[in-house]
Amino acid sequence: MNLKGLLGFGKLRMARTLKRHSHRNPLDRTPRIGEKNGPKRSLLVDEHGVPLSLVVTGANRHDSISLEPLLKGRIFEPEDGSTPSNLCLDAAYVGKEDVVASNGFVPHFCPRGEEKKLIERDPTFKARRWIEELAHSWFNRFRKLVPRYEKTDLSYNALNALAAAMIILNKVVVIYR
Repeated sequence: MNLKGLLGFGKLRMARTLKRHSHRNPLDRTPRIGEKNGPKRSLLVDEHGVPLSLVVTGANRHDSISLEPLLKGRIFEPEDGSTPSNLCLDAAYVGKEDVVASNGFVPHFCPRGEEKKLIERDPTFKARRWIEELAHSWFNRFRKLVPRYEKTDLSYNALNALAAAMIILNKVVVIYR
């Protein structure tokens, strides 16, 4: 028996490490590694931030695709149909004016830069975008919803509906206090 066998080194071998080089054109587009995973919440809220409709889609879907189900899924219709409701939208929904109008809303598109200019000119101007973002913040406070642990869409939608009901209850108690 040799010295390597006595010391226990008999089976060890040095592995050769090779650095893999990609042989592609550096001017080609970078290939996508992955897409956005997980859910995306779309909310319709009133002027107080009370959720009126909720649609959950995949994160790799565009926002404008979920606009019509969001508007059709309202909890309640306005009592008098004579006055149309105003709907404030961001730039992702440009081109969907006919969908908004067919559901009884008057669309208003206001990008972020214009809101900043309006606030600088008129300090009493209230940016309506922040109301909807505040509602998303309320949803994110429910720690079970942020990382999606549920495997089925039905259970995840049920948890979102429960969170929306709790948010509505908290908002109504504050509004009518």
